[in-house]
Amino acid sequence: MGVADGEENGKTCNPDDWSQRKPDMIMTRTCLRLLATACLTVLSLAQPARAETPRDLAFDVYRNGSAFGEHVVRFDDRADGSLQVMVDIALRVGFGPLTVFRYEHEAEEIWVDEDLVSLSASTLKDGERVRVSLTRGDTRNEALAGLVPSSHWSGYPPGLPAVLNTETGEPMPVEIEELGIEAIRTQAGQIEARRIRMTGSVVVDLWYDLDGRWVGCAFSVRGQDIEYRLRDS
Repeated sequence: MGVADGEENGKTCNPDDWSQRKPDMIMTRTCLRLLATACLTVLSLAQPARAETPRDLAFDVYRNGSAFGEHVVRFDDRADGSLQVMVDIALRVGFGPLTVFRYEHEAEEIWVDEDLVSLSASTLKDGERVRVSLTRGDTRNEALAGLVPSSHWSGYPPGLPAVLNTETGEPMPVEIEELGIEAIRTQAGQIEARRIRMTGSVVVDLWYDLDGRWVGCAFSVRGQDIEYRLRDS
């Protein structure tokens, strides 16, 4: 649950420093930003043409086995025949009442048939809010025509060279590898799912059920293991 790399703004996490500090108290804001961004950069397999309104998605997100937040995607068929997709990501690390890291991303996509016609997004990161507003047909956005947003649910064919980063509004290069069918754990139990791997500045594994619905995500960044668990199947 978006989707920036591990050297954003020229900052990196020092793995040697990391290994010398205590696991929770030393989580730096830069590394946490990388975790949040990676949640947005994960990609999916292409789904078949939409025949009905997709089912809502709600993931609990875990960091090293501890609750980290949630990633929710909601769908609504509008009166004009378009599909509205609402994305809501909220991640937090705290010690008692003290919040040491917070990330929020909210986005609205409007689809007509299989075409994305508008995208608006608002991201809160390190206390700074960034907004994106794109409309298909706007001459200022012609360079983005044909790109699929990196909100994970709609799917991307293997070999697609770039997607639309919904956090920045810019194209983002991607590489996708299919890894076959396997069982994955959800909050409702195990299901069969198709696994893909996206390789970039981080390596992200994603799972989609046999109908193409996004059902899982996992990746590691600087010793921090991130896992998405679907609340229902």
